[in-house]
Amino acid sequence: HSCGHSYHYAQKTAYEQILRGLNLSRKIKYTVSAGQDGIKILTFLKKEKGYSQRLITKLKKEDDGILLNGEHARSIDFVHTGDILEINFPEDREEGISVSLEMPLDILYEDEDIIVINKPAPLAVHESHNHLGDALSNALSYHLKQEGKQSVFRAVGRLDKGTSGIMVCALNRYAASKLSGKIGKVYLAVASGVFTGSGTVDSPIYRPDPILTLRTVDPRGEKAVTHWTALKNNGICTLLEIRLETGRTHQIRVHFASLGAPLVGDTMYGKSDPRISHQALHCYKCSFIHPVTEKKMKFTAEPPEDFRAVMPK
Repeated sequence: HSCGHSYHYAQKTAYEQILRGLNLSRKIKYTVSAGQDGIKILTFLKKEKGYSQRLITKLKKEDDGILLNGEHARSIDFVHTGDILEINFPEDREEGISVSLEMPLDILYEDEDIIVINKPAPLAVHESHNHLGDALSNALSYHLKQEGKQSVFRAVGRLDKGTSGIMVCALNRYAASKLSGKIGKVYLAVASGVFTGSGTVDSPIYRPDPILTLRTVDPRGEKAVTHWTALKNNGICTLLEIRLETGRTHQIRVHFASLGAPLVGDTMYGKSDPRISHQALHCYKCSFIHPVTEKKMKFTAEPPEDFRAVMPK
């Protein structure tokens, strides 16, 4: 299991430059149903399948972007029952990640369009000046290349460094646009205060200094709503189940700190704890509709050892 600090021991020698311009595309085939007979391809893609205008415009520029029964088609052409509409995505020739890193990943699910990962807390999602070469993006890029997939991906609803749990990454633009804002997540957190029952924190979150990541509750901020249910307390701290209505940066951490009950181990908004090296926050449930198959997807990931160590017994 890739929890804890295994990422430190990942072979640093496994760095390799990403093959620039590696261009693997994704094909999706649709069969037109009777209820869709006689509509334009544009309507089919936008209304029936949720494609953005931007993506359709991109597809139109590709020779085989839109094929109807194997022939090049225009977005103004009509489809009929039983037709096969094939979409070929131009893949992203955008800048690769600087290095890829071989390390064990806890992959909960993977197909052509998405990959669902249980992220260890110490890992940052994207590279930054602090995390060059040791971010989740580096490990994921290595994994995707091993499988012959292109290494451009988009984290949909990313988790802070220090937060563990389920994270969904889209492997193409279509999946990313369909999933954006549509992922239901349930978090577990340990707050340093006593809570019972359930409640909602509805307090705007503000970033006072554009340089610092620090956030605070302030009327000048953006609307932020957090729903919580107390699961267990020991008179000192409480295990909470949390659902977010908005997804502001550091939202859960800032909201509980504003109640005088920062998350255990959160050195930015509270104080350190010898048992855990980061905030006690874990995304343990996640559900969404698959962008292509339209099946309901549900995942659960148990909290890691250090999180369990600070849970009220």
